[in-house]
Amino acid sequence: MTPKLFRFEVRGRVGIITLDRPDRLNALTFASYEELRDFFDYLNTRSDVRAIVLNGAGRAFCAGGDVDDIIGQLFSRDMPGLLAFTRITGALIQNIRRVNKPVIGAIHGAAVGAGAVMALACDIRIIGPKAKFGCVFPQVGLCGADMGSAFLLPRIVGLGHASELLLTGEIIRADRMAEIGLANRLVGAEEVFETALEYAERIAKGPAFANAMTKKMIEDEAHQSLEEAIEAEAQAQAICMAHPDFREAHDARLEKRPPNFKDFSE
Repeated sequence: MTPKLFRFEVRGRVGIITLDRPDRLNALTFASYEELRDFFDYLNTRSDVRAIVLNGAGRAFCAGGDVDDIIGQLFSRDMPGLLAFTRITGALIQNIRRVNKPVIGAIHGAAVGAGAVMALACDIRIIGPKAKFGCVFPQVGLCGADMGSAFLLPRIVGLGHASELLLTGEIIRADRMAEIGLANRLVGAEEVFETALEYAERIAKGPAFANAMTKKMIEDEAHQSLEEAIEAEAQAQAICMAHPDFREAHDARLEKRPPNFKDFSE
């Protein structure tokens, strides 16, 4: 699957997705929502990719939905048509969360609207000093809870901060993002992408099967009681113990060498 509306390349075992409409601050269109949704699902089949970096070209990470391409058309849709669109946007976030590789967001500029929720969907967020974040939906008369933002944001920053951001639509800057835990790391402007790539490369050297299991458990356990989570983790860990990577890690330690973990297809 070769994307038409954004760029994709593989470096080593890391897949790099670059939103590439810098003249529009990488705003999304109807078509790019769908292509990104389908591409994250497709990446489940790429055994050569063990981690993903998501970033934007130019000054922004992503300025949300394109006003010219999307907003005007939505006024002419009936309720089934509106719901069809909102379900497509939500499916993109679901596929970022469900892809079986960790996703590292390299957020050097504005991440607002849909761009903010895409940033939330990443497993790790690296930001620069010019990063901005805002679930700006209330500013355009919409519910702050969109595309899964009311599920994801409280899990990352807590209920109080999430409520404030979702109810006001306020855009916050990098220092505030770091203060409330939205960012895993705040680095220099020139270091954002390279730091995200370093994280991805480090993860990609690890056990792909076990990392995929970890991501799945983090997502699934949000809906479980402690008792259910402990049982789910017992089963998940037993499955990982039966995987060849568990033996490989043991043998590599004894032989004092780096482990050679298997790809997804092996």
